Amino acid sequence: MPTSSASSVVATKPLTKEDLISYFASGCKPKEMWRIGTEHEKFGFEVKTLRPIKYEQITALLNGIADRFGWDKVMEKERIIGLKQGMQSISLEPGGQLELSGAPLETLHQTCDEIRSHLHEVKTVAEELEIGFLGIGYEPKSSLEDVTIVPKRRFDFITDHLARASTTGPDVFFRTCTVQVNLDYSSETDMIRKFRASLALQPIATAIFANSPFSNGKPNGFLSVRSHIYIDSDKKRTGMLPFVFDDSFGFERYVVYALDLPMLFLIRNESYLDCKGMTFRDFMSGKISHLSNEQPTINDWEIHIGTLYPEVRLKRYLEMRGADGGPLGMLCALPAFWVGLLYDEDSLQTVLDMIDDWTPEEREMLRTQVPITGLKTMFRDIPLRHVAEDVLKLAKDGLERRGYNETGFLKALAEVVGTGVTPAEKLLESYNGEWGQNIDPVFQGLRY
Repeated sequence: MPTSSASSVVATKPLTKEDLISYFASGCKPKEMWRIGTEHEKFGFEVKTLRPIKYEQITALLNGIADRFGWDKVMEKERIIGLKQGMQSISLEPGGQLELSGAPLETLHQTCDEIRSHLHEVKTVAEELEIGFLGIGYEPKSSLEDVTIVPKRRFDFITDHLARASTTGPDVFFRTCTVQVNLDYSSETDMIRKFRASLALQPIATAIFANSPFSNGKPNGFLSVRSHIYIDSDKKRTGMLPFVFDDSFGFERYVVYALDLPMLFLIRNESYLDCKGMTFRDFMSGKISHLSNEQPTINDWEIHIGTLYPEVRLKRYLEMRGADGGPLGMLCALPAFWVGLLYDEDSLQTVLDMIDDWTPEEREMLRTQVPITGLKTMFRDIPLRHVAEDVLKLAKDGLERRGYNETGFLKALAEVVGTGVTPAEKLLESYNGEWGQNIDPVFQGLRY
């Protein structure tokens, strides 16, 4: 994400719609330059109390990682808010979740090694502080009131907006964790094909990785409550983007979508300015407002599109956003799943043929139903598990054709898809069985 230090950009000429289209087009890369960027978030908790860690503990953790392992500190108003090392960054989500944004890497072996190294560094420092980290999609025990609020100005604006724009409010930022992968495209046509394939299949990923069945210390009625609460978080900024499947879709259509959504804030001279509901289109048109003296920049655009949260998000790459956070094996499996499907031409084309006659209503049904029933969701008279089996085989075949010996990263998914039992359902089975309906053992079971 752009930081406040990158905010004082001086525009030499007025920003145009063509500039915004060119921004996305500048992401086009030849296949030999395609990379894999994996991001994941995790909850910190006090080992003795199982309560969320406090900001002071987060600060001690970040300082400890920086000092022990040679990371550079990222500061805001004399507060440490993250770390950077080469192309990797460690940042904080609004509720204190710790996020690794990995470097763009060539193989799944490299990206999984990166995750392992990061978890080792975090665990080394965390154990000395008597804190642990949990691989799950939703904070399982504590209430929203118990969550640590990270003092970052951008979060104030996001939280305020969500409180007004949604029924679930800021819960989606304070109590959720996800694993994502960012993948490249070679052209506008390639972007369109990958966007459609990944958007249609995103509910299948949500089902396979469903891992958030608990809230406030008990089952919440969902397999992925993280995915469910996004549905009502802000309908204009989230969802399945039906227009992606229109014949007219391309970079320009995504620009139009983003232009007409309200901006949350501007950054000028390391200060945050409230946009008060102004859309980016209004901002570019010079509409009379409290921001009339500000000239739009491409950095403003980059920040704005980062405040949109659809199931697949376009930047200068495509972000897969549908999966719950989970244990190490699942963190490595998520990029493997999507690389096998999207970076292999045969698998990608087979997916596109498969989804070609799926209707907008069917895609939306999957989006809303999968968080509840997972792979048991009925789709065209059969359980979704059978569709997932076909998709997983395509992912495996795609990885085999890549030739990097990467198919082993899909092993964690084979059991889920083969049985139709999601990680969430396994947790619920433990909760109702050996745990004696006590949530506390989840902190040991899913601790990194």
